[in-house]
Order: sequence, then C-alpha cells, then structure tokens
Amino acid sequence: MLYWLTALSDGGDFFNLFRYITFRAGGAFLTALIFGFVFGKPLINVLRRKQGKGQPIRDDGPEGHFVKAGTPTMGGLLIVGALLTSTLLWARLDNPFIWIVLFVTMSYGAIGFADDYAKVSKQNTAGVSGKIRLGLGFLIAAIAGFWAAQYHPPELQNQLALPIFKDTLINLGYLFVPFAVIVIVGAANSVNLTDGLDGLAIMPVMIASGTLGVIAYAVGRVDFTEYLDVHYVPGTGEILIFTAGIFGGGLGFLWYNAPPAAVFMGDTGSLALGGALGAIAISTKHELVLAIVGGLFVVEALSVIIQVLYFKRTGKRVFLMAPIHHHYEKKGWAEPQIVIRFWIISLILAIIGLATLKVR
Repeated sequence: MLYWLTALSDGGDFFNLFRYITFRAGGAFLTALIFGFVFGKPLINVLRRKQGKGQPIRDDGPEGHFVKAGTPTMGGLLIVGALLTSTLLWARLDNPFIWIVLFVTMSYGAIGFADDYAKVSKQNTAGVSGKIRLGLGFLIAAIAGFWAAQYHPPELQNQLALPIFKDTLINLGYLFVPFAVIVIVGAANSVNLTDGLDGLAIMPVMIASGTLGVIAYAVGRVDFTEYLDVHYVPGTGEILIFTAGIFGGGLGFLWYNAPPAAVFMGDTGSLALGGALGAIAISTKHELVLAIVGGLFVVEALSVIIQVLYFKRTGKRVFLMAPIHHHYEKKGWAEPQIVIRFWIISLILAIIGLATLKVR
C-alpha cells in the first residue's frame, strides 16, 4: 500500500525510497515485529480466557509434555496477523505473486484455525477430519499452482527447474498443477508435524522463509539472474517483503513461544506457514530447493511415514516415537537441546540451499 507514495516523488526525495524492495522489506520486518510485541500478550490473555484448559495433550505423547497442559493454542493468529498487516502495508498490491502466497497462507491458516477450534472446544486431539483437511488443502494448492503458472514466463510455464543444472528444464505439462499440490500440501503438513516442541518449528520456518526470500529477490532481478545463471521470473522480488513479514512476525511469536511456551502455534500457524513456504517455492520455480532448505521438515515427515509403514508390515517401530524429535526426547535429550540442534541443522541446510544459486 505504501508503495503508492512513490507517486509523490520527484526521483530524489524521501518518497523515492518506497520504490526499493529492500527498503520496504525492512519496513515489513519492523511492522511485523512490533505487531507481535504489541498484540502478543493481549492475544495470549484472550486465548487463555476463551480456551480454559488450553490445547489437549496426547495421552500417548512423551511424559514430559503433561506439564504443558493448560497452555493456550492458536498462537499462529499472532504470526498470521503480523504477516498480513505488514504485507498489505509494504508490498505492491498489483503484484500477482503477493496475492498467490497470501491466498495460500490465509486459506491454510483458516483450515488450521478450524482444526484448533475443534480440538479446544471438544477437548480432544481429533480436530477436523483428516479427509476434509486434505481435501481442502488439495483444492487450495491446485488453485495456487494453476494461478502461479499463468504469471510465469512462457518458457518456464509448467516446467520444473533443476538446481545446479542451469539450462535443464523438465516439462511437466498438465502434471505441473498436481506437482504444485504435492509441494504445497507436503510443506504445510511437514511443518505441522515439526511443531511439537517449544520453539522447534518457528525458527526453521523463519530460516527457510528468509532463504526463499533472498532467492525470490534474486530471481526477480534480471541482472542477478544473468550473473547467477538462474531463471528469471519477473515480479517475484516482491516476495522478499512477504518473507520479511514472516521473519518479523516469527520473532515476535518466538518471544512468547520460547521454552517454557506461553502459547502454542497450533495448526493455525503451522499449516499457514508451511503452505506459504510451498507457495513461494512454486512461484519462484525453486520447488526442489525447498526440499533442501526445508530439509528438517522433510526428515520430520519421512520419520512419520517410515514409522507407520514399517509398523504396519512388521508390528515393530523404527523410532522410539515419531516424529523424530520425539524419538530424541525418548532417548533422554532435553527439549532445549533438541530444539537448538534442530535450529543449527536448519541453518546449515539453508546455506546449502543458497549455494545452489551459484553452483551451476
């Protein structure tokens, strides 16, 4: 919205700053951060009052989690609110990619909110039916995939770009939309599975979104793409403002989610943020790089899949408990030890993902 202040500029004054994506990204970060600090405590108080017993704790979960009973959930509302406010304020609202990522984020956030509400109101961990959640998730992702393809350059439409191999494209044709569905739904549910310890999910999301924001900015500038030998996708640079909002809102949320958490993100936040990562990857044509940058989420999801399939075949378990962060809890690792080590792994994977921009 503030971008339109450039209409008041003569080219050399303060208003000219609003032309620069980097300046507006800084503004989005600060706006989201301040939003989190200002509204965090009041929101937590409202959630605690409305929810009473807070988020239900699984009976079959790690024993140490029962002390968390009574902690309110739906804290993702704080992140989503900060993200929406900062993006609408600082991004160019005539940019289609901004609306694509917002559409996915808000839609998945709504699914998560309905699931959290069902869990809290019924005081059980069932929530909304998995079939309904997946069905809506598939529909939203399909719309986003088709929408994004319409704004990709003709030579990139329905193509899969391979990292490292600069000139290699795989034409997916009609399979591009189903592929986009897998990326977005997979990212959303992977982040959802990772959100099991205080502070565990939000920092890797911030790291991944920051990395994807840098990539979006790079592929949205023709001079950068020529230097880096990556595919140019006009307009994606604005996504940096969106990811700056995630980073600022995430920091504001982490202030209250740091151990011991005063509020849980809930599906409201985890589904919204995971879907956002998938939508950014689809928009920037860096779907496979997301699997590297978000490798921690991939491992968390794979640990559940492996555990379920192996148990069905043999009646035995590969891990003491899945997702894998619970496995390490069962092995005796302290919660902060798991969280910080997983943060370190996320940072390493982000650096590797960024390196794919230059290693061609």
